Amino acid sequence: MCGIVGAIAQRPVADILVEGLRRLEYRGYDSAGLAVLSESGKLQRLRCLGKVATLAEALADAPMPGTLGIAHTRWATHGEPSQRNAHPHICRERCALVHNGIIENHENLRELQRDAGHRFTSETDTEVIIHAIHDALEARHQLTDAVRICTQLLHGAYALGVIDRAHPECLVAARLGSPLVIGLGFQEHFIASDVPALLPVTNRFIFLEDGDLAELSRTSVRIWNAAGEEVQRPVRTSTLSVDATERGAYRHFMQKEIFEQPRAVAETLEGRIGTDQVLSAAFGPEAEALFAQVQSVTLVACGTSYHAGLVAKYWIESLAKVHCQVEVASEYRYRQPIVLDQSLFVSISQSGETADTLAALRMATQNGYLGTLAICNVAESSLVRESQFQLLTRAGPEIGVASTKAFTTQLVALLLLALALGHQRGLSAEREAHAVQVLRALPTQLERTLAIDADIAELAQAFVEKGHTLFLGRGEQHAIAMEGALKLKEISYIHAEAYPAGELKHGPLALIDEDMPVVVVAPNNALLEKLKSNLEEVRARGGQLFVFADDQVALQQTEGVRVLRLPESDDLIDPLVFSLPMQLLAYHVAALKGTDVDQPRNLAKSVTVE
Repeated sequence: MCGIVGAIAQRPVADILVEGLRRLEYRGYDSAGLAVLSESGKLQRLRCLGKVATLAEALADAPMPGTLGIAHTRWATHGEPSQRNAHPHICRERCALVHNGIIENHENLRELQRDAGHRFTSETDTEVIIHAIHDALEARHQLTDAVRICTQLLHGAYALGVIDRAHPECLVAARLGSPLVIGLGFQEHFIASDVPALLPVTNRFIFLEDGDLAELSRTSVRIWNAAGEEVQRPVRTSTLSVDATERGAYRHFMQKEIFEQPRAVAETLEGRIGTDQVLSAAFGPEAEALFAQVQSVTLVACGTSYHAGLVAKYWIESLAKVHCQVEVASEYRYRQPIVLDQSLFVSISQSGETADTLAALRMATQNGYLGTLAICNVAESSLVRESQFQLLTRAGPEIGVASTKAFTTQLVALLLLALALGHQRGLSAEREAHAVQVLRALPTQLERTLAIDADIAELAQAFVEKGHTLFLGRGEQHAIAMEGALKLKEISYIHAEAYPAGELKHGPLALIDEDMPVVVVAPNNALLEKLKSNLEEVRARGGQLFVFADDQVALQQTEGVRVLRLPESDDLIDPLVFSLPMQLLAYHVAALKGTDVDQPRNLAKSVTVE
């Protein structure tokens, strides 16, 4: 959520800033703005409610020349979405600021600053920061020192970009709890919330760490750590291409990312499976020794990643015979959990910057876990850096807010973990070898599944006018039903719920009528006959069934029962295979309804605040 871009260069920066914001749209936002210091030393500001495209149109009508500037997309926390609450914020026409995060003590600071004569023009917590910086500047501090003094007053999380009329050769950045990167160019430097924003201008990056303060000029970058010591942070070269964040021939990023899943899964498996076993060293050089000691596993995540954890619980307990519990990060961090002996803590996140998951990891490091493992898509994220062991999912950039390829690659990573743990705990060589063969064939299996896209597009028409949908599954497929319901509600705004099919008679049957579509996940497994009896309960009450079934399932299409056949697959990978039609169904329903598929209302891709 929220996006920051900043630049100091020898060329005009306004268009660079706007393009950077456009590449951060996936983070979710409700307003956008930029501030540029003109050659005459005047702070120019432009803010708009709505999309970056609106900001770009306004900039075209009123160009803002200048070689130093900052820009922002805001996701409302303190104060409604409005132009006056949009960033950047300016104090007395002197200095300007963009901010991601939440300042917890803003009310106390606001009261003190109001008493000191400051006038507030917004409802945001951010405005207290720029007033504090202004006061330090007026006390004759240099801009970098003024930002340092200000950050010592702040409680909460922040990523900051600051410019000042009296320091036209300087852009200052600071980070605590919210991600921020520096992009390195020739005679120009940049800041941004995420790498994709800067790919058109550089592929060389410095990832700031918590507590860091940075001073950028056209020719240099200086960084100080939380203790005030000047430090050197490593320079990373990104392998992402500019095209990786473009839609190409696809109508939406979500559609593109759904069809990228066979490749993403293949890359996640690359170098991590041998001829007949999982290579434990893929988790780290000491992972095999750690896994041999594991007696229980705690999986912690949010949203879609939590659903991946629910599937993994079945795999870990069946393959490794290890106790496994799955926790919602935002709840786990406020409990006093009992940590079992020799327990492994596993955090799951696409971005690696999810605030609740990060907080849970930091709590776990104090709670006596045997070790911490991050399953994540971003190599330089806080989650990866702060965990002892890591397995990167290699999904590539995921722009659509509704997660697709990040989810399936997380499932692959978690299945690898289950097999690696099982290898240490008596999983038979035959069963492990079979699992590896199934995984090797998985990308092809996913391609075959995607071939039913046109059938699902036709099926989606039955949902467009509905207000509610029920999803059913049994065993690990209940989690896939939950993910299907989440996808549908996220992007089509149709209310959807998921239940274990066996729970129908304990309440949800009261909802069944001809206006409530019921989507069923029906692989050919040991629970199939039980599932069929649950479907009869729905039909007996006039419900309309839409069944996604394995080719081998003996289930006939009749009045009120629509069956869509998926290619036969192994039980082990059924959760991955059945995820794809759930994603496609949600996508096509949303596309037919004309909603904003890639940027659904009120949602953000990277949730970096509580």
